[in-house]
Amino acid sequence: MNNDKMKVILVDDEPLALRGLKLRLEEFPEVEIIAECANGREAVKAIKAHTPDLVFLDIQMPGLDGFGVVRALIGAPAPLFVFVTAYDKFAIDAFEANALDYIVKPVDEERLKDALHRAREAMKSAAAVSRESQLVELLASLSEDERDRIKELINDPAWTEKQRFSERLSFKDGSKVVVLGADEIEWIDAAGDYMCIHAGGKTHIIRETMKALQQRLDPSRFQRVHRSAIVNVGRVKELHPHSNGEYFLILDNGQELKLSRSYKEVVARFI
Repeated sequence: MNNDKMKVILVDDEPLALRGLKLRLEEFPEVEIIAECANGREAVKAIKAHTPDLVFLDIQMPGLDGFGVVRALIGAPAPLFVFVTAYDKFAIDAFEANALDYIVKPVDEERLKDALHRAREAMKSAAAVSRESQLVELLASLSEDERDRIKELINDPAWTEKQRFSERLSFKDGSKVVVLGADEIEWIDAAGDYMCIHAGGKTHIIRETMKALQQRLDPSRFQRVHRSAIVNVGRVKELHPHSNGEYFLILDNGQELKLSRSYKEVVARFI
């Protein structure tokens, strides 16, 4: 890639999501947003007209969806694509293997920075062109039944509820970025304006609210047990009732946590 700015097109049918991504990208001086599109048909026209370096492409759009946009570009110069999705996995492994990258809504700043870094590195390599051509060919080769199956999966409430929670949690801890597998997290508790994430005998301190952090975690695996504590359900080994209606949870590492009376309905998850 030369020293020119990276020409970027944004595609999303949700105005707030489009605006949020634009605001985040404006923090990167090497990025020039040359077009914003509210649907797939606008995107195809804009990509052909402006030949961007990189396209942030929403997968789930009515009418011509993200996959349809890529298929419509067969025969045209293909930019690099970063898929934007509300869910943390693609319906088939091939998309993860062939797309440059994907990011999950709501867009995390560190994840976005990583996606831009990948794009810059890809642009230095001629292999990037081949990679995106393979993506176009892959989407073109899918049968109508396979495309319908992907859409069924994406629109299935049970599947989407399961997929929208990440298997990994990334966050800044001081000057470094830490990535933890969800199963590594033992429990989380609050310390003023900070959250303490306990995993593998270490404590990572991040500045985030309990509510925001809870929204990033799968409720089938993580439960609020106290006003200031979340526990990994799979780590609970013992449950001890207390005379005042509270309970004490014993984790597999010996840690003892209190389950307050106001969260008593959670007890059923451990029995």
